[in-house]
Amino acid sequence: MTAPALEARGVSHSYGARKALDDVSFSVASGAFSVLLGLNGAGKSTLFSLVTRLFALRRGSLAVLGCDLQREPRKALAQLGVVFQSRTLDLDLSVAQNFFYHAALHGIGKAQADARTAELLAAVQLGDRANDKVRNLSGGQMRRVEIARALLHRPRLLVLDEPTVGLDIGARADILTLVRGLIASEGMSVLWATHLTDEVVETDEVIVLHKGKVRATGLARDLSRQTGAADIKQAFMRLIEAEAQP
Repeated sequence: MTAPALEARGVSHSYGARKALDDVSFSVASGAFSVLLGLNGAGKSTLFSLVTRLFALRRGSLAVLGCDLQREPRKALAQLGVVFQSRTLDLDLSVAQNFFYHAALHGIGKAQADARTAELLAAVQLGDRANDKVRNLSGGQMRRVEIARALLHRPRLLVLDEPTVGLDIGARADILTLVRGLIASEGMSVLWATHLTDEVVETDEVIVLHKGKVRATGLARDLSRQTGAADIKQAFMRLIEAEAQP
């Protein structure tokens, strides 16, 4: 049986007295496009910080393709590609130089890095911008570079935290189309965190996170049906409003 791409069990995290995550459990199926859907402040970024080991996990467990992040951190992280909400490119380096720095961190040699960089930049339609400084790119182009760079070491799970923040409608659509295509072209799984319900389609697996707790999981169309909603936007609002009822 194939291990989930990501499995969280009983994950909790606090900032002093404030609990950011409370007994969070869910799984991302291998080969799936899963959406972590929650309002700003729901705990999405905290969860990503735990998955990427920016924060220490003190309660619960996280596993990437069966590799426990606590017991086998290097093996787990080697299978993970990450795009953070905040931009992480060096603006004063060229696109290619940003790739080569990332390659060095993963122990990828120059010849392999050259070939993979060219392949990935072509895939995101930026093959002619390799030598341009990152600061000369548009916001959408920077995001595409970050996604391509995250794939350099051939991860099996790509996690993206609010990747379309600050982008216009056209750039948002381009990024979504690109990432959805990766499941087939790169043979990978995706966890896409967002507060925007219009980025969800009926066949997506959805994890609804609200105030640090998982409120529901399932296909978007099933959540709509279960809540008697017309669509995932209405279903999402009903799920988070139900939590506020006495």
